Amino acid sequence: MTQLPPERRRGSDRPSPPDAASEARPPRSRRELREIQQREAEAERRRNAELEERRAEQEWRAEQERVAKEQWRAEQERLAELEWRAEQERLAEQEWRAEQERLAEQEWRAEQERLAEQEWRAEQQRLAYEAQAATAHPRRSHDPEGADDAYDRDDPYDRLDAHDRDDALAHAGALVDGEERVRMTTARRGPAAAHDAEEGAPDLFAPWDDDPPPRASRADRRAAALDHGEGDQGGPGRKRGRGAIGCLVALLVLAGIGAGAWFFVLQEPVTAFFQRFEPPADYSGSGEGELVFMINEGEGGETIAANLEEEGVVASAEAFTDEVTSRSPHPTFYPGAYQLANEMSAKAALDALLDPANKLENTFVIQEGLWARDALAAASSATGIPLEDLQAAAADPQALGLPAEATSVEGFLFPATYTFPPDVTAQQVVQTLVDRSFEALDAAGVPAEKRWETVVIASLIEREAGSADDSYKVSRVIRNRLDPNQFESGLLQFDSTVHYGIGDDSTVETSDAERADAGNAYNTYVHPGLPPGPIGNPGDVAIDAALNPADGPWLYFVTVNLETGETVFSATLEEHEAAVEQFLQYLEENG
Repeated sequence: MTQLPPERRRGSDRPSPPDAASEARPPRSRRELREIQQREAEAERRRNAELEERRAEQEWRAEQERVAKEQWRAEQERLAELEWRAEQERLAEQEWRAEQERLAEQEWRAEQERLAEQEWRAEQQRLAYEAQAATAHPRRSHDPEGADDAYDRDDPYDRLDAHDRDDALAHAGALVDGEERVRMTTARRGPAAAHDAEEGAPDLFAPWDDDPPPRASRADRRAAALDHGEGDQGGPGRKRGRGAIGCLVALLVLAGIGAGAWFFVLQEPVTAFFQRFEPPADYSGSGEGELVFMINEGEGGETIAANLEEEGVVASAEAFTDEVTSRSPHPTFYPGAYQLANEMSAKAALDALLDPANKLENTFVIQEGLWARDALAAASSATGIPLEDLQAAAADPQALGLPAEATSVEGFLFPATYTFPPDVTAQQVVQTLVDRSFEALDAAGVPAEKRWETVVIASLIEREAGSADDSYKVSRVIRNRLDPNQFESGLLQFDSTVHYGIGDDSTVETSDAERADAGNAYNTYVHPGLPPGPIGNPGDVAIDAALNPADGPWLYFVTVNLETGETVFSATLEEHEAAVEQFLQYLEENG
């Protein structure tokens, strides 16, 4: 943006003297009149050139904004892709861990069953071995004389068949005293364990000619067998049968308890595991009725899927996410309002969001420095709300939360991109723009009591500075000129304020008459100090520059190159005059 000299405007050949009366005097000769006409013609030419430059700058800014928007969308797509991949990896890892836990549980249970079975078989073998060992020694004993007392044919045990005899021997083995059990255990452990046995205990591995312990008589063995089987009316065979049935019943009871515990403990994780392999819930068809669905700025695929499920568009967010990930390339979502239906299939919902015909366009942009009247006109054009309704909604600044000094919404319609649903009201549109301005002021650290002054200064910076770096220097010029110790008159002398008071935003220069008009409350050539209000809507950079002016003694500035926007800041009038001459030389070389 071309900046005009505060003390000497482009329509003059020499700097304007401080005496306003001498500026307004009529020409005293034809030569002077001709020079004035030439200067006015030159000023008109420069004005046209500056208008063309401004149009080019506006086009450039629009192009930069478009490029920035495309870059932002590409970045959002990249972030959404990264989020999706991270989520897929997390879900895959969860499934893998659940599968590993399930396999480990199965292996553990199988191992426990195997060990239990081994212990049970070992115990059964041990009991059988003890029973056999209890009768082995008497059967190995022999009579040196050749008598056959070792196998007494009159013994009732010998008259039993092999099956019943084994059962009776098992019962008899249970009556072996403690000393005999120590002997059998020592024998079963092997010769090395014999040394640990109690001294004097019998040894099963002793030579056959050792004296065996006295054998119980036939009557004693018969009495022992009958005593052990007392109460068993069915004999030894029936006793063994009842024991086997009892063991079977016990095993069945234990198996039932284990199955019940498995059912209650593992039902939920097992059910959840199998549910992972079931397809997510989904509707069929294109749905019924009408529904306006909003995609807000910055929302990714997962957020959109969750919102679709919450509003009843799709049956589940998972179904919509699966549909999105199945497409190649992945779909791109744009902010805005979309016409959808209730209970749509995931495929139908995605197709509808990607169909431009379903997008309800209510998007507009407020550029930095734009006047409130133009901002409301842009909102009206995009939303279809009559401009009169928007103006009526903005007519009461205090009802919108603006400071008490505000007489309009000027300065508080924050520059940004806005998208609204089709049924938005004028009051909602204006309040949204104002609230966004408050958010920017709060983010910059502006206290509520300082909002008014900050916005007024920021609006001046936004209209006068040609770059972000120059914004902080222009802020310093404003501060220095308002300081009576540095600039006694306190006049800012900005053409932008004069233009705002006139209501003409089509030019960058002012005439002598416009600069001398005291009836213009925004004329900073006549009225010292800040103007009575903002002269546009400032953005983030201008607000920050208003709070943090650069350090420097500058009182003047002028743009010396309209192509590059180079601006010279000066601390004295002499330095400023030299900068003006540099600008005039540029005009001659590029006229």
